[in-house]
Amino acid sequence: MRIVPRCTFLLVFTCCAALSAADTESQITAVLNVQVDAWNRGDIPAFVTTYADDCVFVGKQVVHGRDQVLARYEKTYPTRQAMGHLTFSALEVHPLSGDIAVVTGEWHLDRSGGAGNVGGLFSLVLQRRADGWKIALDHTS
Repeated sequence: MRIVPRCTFLLVFTCCAALSAADTESQITAVLNVQVDAWNRGDIPAFVTTYADDCVFVGKQVVHGRDQVLARYEKTYPTRQAMGHLTFSALEVHPLSGDIAVVTGEWHLDRSGGAGNVGGLFSLVLQRRADGWKIALDHTS
């Protein structure tokens, strides 16, 4: 019987955990890139595909469900000019478990034609589901 030293097990476990966290971060970053790309194409329905069906959005009001989130975005940003060009910055991904992560960051819309630039902060709770990482809770100010 071969005995594996305890430090070897800890090293392997630590490396696997680090790889898992890095993999989670890259997968979640990909979700946010889908949002940015869809928004900057003017495709709000594609932007909202990153939300879970049963999501909650907290802004000036609380909205429940992806369909209501879509309706909110379409009402708030009815034109390409109102949508502007989206960028995210200061992103921090914090995996809480293998299937839950919190993301914080800043959003900014560059808008021309008198609409004025806007931006703020956000925190997201993402959950890994059968169809990938989805936004379960979005708190945007």
